[in-house]
Amino acid sequence: MGHYIELSAFDLFLAVGLIVIASGISLALQLGLTRSLAVAATRCMLQLGAIGLILKKIFQVNSPLLVLAWLALMLYMASREAVRRSRSKYKGIRLDALLTMTFTSLAVGLLVTQVVIKVRPWYDPQYVIPIFGMIFGNSLNGICLCLDRFLEYLRSRRREVELRLCFGATRQEAVIEGARQAVRTGMIPIINNMTVAGIVSLPGMMTGQIVAGASPVQAVAYQIVIMFMIAASNALGSMLLATLAARRLVSHYGVEIDSS
Repeated sequence: MGHYIELSAFDLFLAVGLIVIASGISLALQLGLTRSLAVAATRCMLQLGAIGLILKKIFQVNSPLLVLAWLALMLYMASREAVRRSRSKYKGIRLDALLTMTFTSLAVGLLVTQVVIKVRPWYDPQYVIPIFGMIFGNSLNGICLCLDRFLEYLRSRRREVELRLCFGATRQEAVIEGARQAVRTGMIPIINNMTVAGIVSLPGMMTGQIVAGASPVQAVAYQIVIMFMIAASNALGSMLLATLAARRLVSHYGVEIDSS
């Protein structure tokens, strides 16, 4: 289709001018974001630079053990970040987040890489790492939103949930409405993205493939798979996390959550 244009260090230096523009606007409007922009930009360059070197080495070695080790690290960091971003906490939240993201990534990631795309060998880092990375990143956002909404429901509707339990409702029956609201909240970002994809915005993977010289039709096909993959992982992850949180926080004795 086309040729791939490589960027030099000087090209990246020129791109720094874009951050300078943003910093200038911050200074002109006295937004107080200049330092934050500088720190964020520096961290972005260092982190992405380090990741680029690590992935280059993983791609060269092409070892299944190395790929699995990197995926495990990504999984752990994603689950930890999901807990950190949540406004509310409870005992066992870290384990619940880790279990949720592990099950979600395995169920959806293996389906996409091994059945839909048919990656061969199964551990090919060129496909496996980016696809699982998108699952981790988007599941993180979805389950974080879901968790906040579900815990907010238990806190604000605690008496109602406990009243249902007193009248003989099961745990599932007592929290079903809160779980529905939580899963719906976790699904909102991907639904919004799918609604405007191709009309208002060109999604990241599709744009990257086109820039790299892939056929626009193939880029669209891959992006559709990725969008549907993210929708499935968000729905599955939100539902599972709400279920695990309910098992820890709701019993026949009531709701064990701080009402403050």
